[in-house]
Amino acid sequence: MQTDRGWAPTPAGLAADASLRAAVVGAHRGILQRSLAGDPMLNPGLDIEVRAMRRIEGWRAMLLLTPWMLARLLFPDAPPPLAIPAGWSQDEREGADYQVLGPRIAFELLGQPQQAHLSYQPGLGHYLLQPICLNMAPYPDADTVFAAWGEVIRTRDENMERARRDCPLQREVSRRELLRLGRGNGE
Repeated sequence: MQTDRGWAPTPAGLAADASLRAAVVGAHRGILQRSLAGDPMLNPGLDIEVRAMRRIEGWRAMLLLTPWMLARLLFPDAPPPLAIPAGWSQDEREGADYQVLGPRIAFELLGQPQQAHLSYQPGLGHYLLQPICLNMAPYPDADTVFAAWGEVIRTRDENMERARRDCPLQREVSRRELLRLGRGNGE
């Protein structure tokens, strides 16, 4: 079933988070066996797993680790108001070769502009994929991958905290400079 914009929703049988997790892992194991088996870019030390699943503004978001990528996947609770590009309808993608990154889609989440790649898998419907890492070769195991991602998040959070500490001072300096100029003393 497709919506008027061509969006194939997540099947009703995957409404439970555990069902969606299992289906995502199963679909990607199928991709590995059918499309990517023997690819020299794969990291054979990594399995396929889902972590950090949560609901965000009408989307189910999760981190997916595979031997070829770490990505955030976003599955809508209801078909979003995003048009499906030509060549990416359910009918057009049913027998098509797997593409790691589909067409780029712009959307808003948590009040911020986002970009992701449209994906489609039979049994999952359309969903969005935000790649985090596409070179898995340096990582000996899943714990190392997620530790590295955790370090990225920690560094980002520290930088955001530093920026918040710096911003009030920058605003104060700017305001003083403007007030001085307004008095005509030109300092």
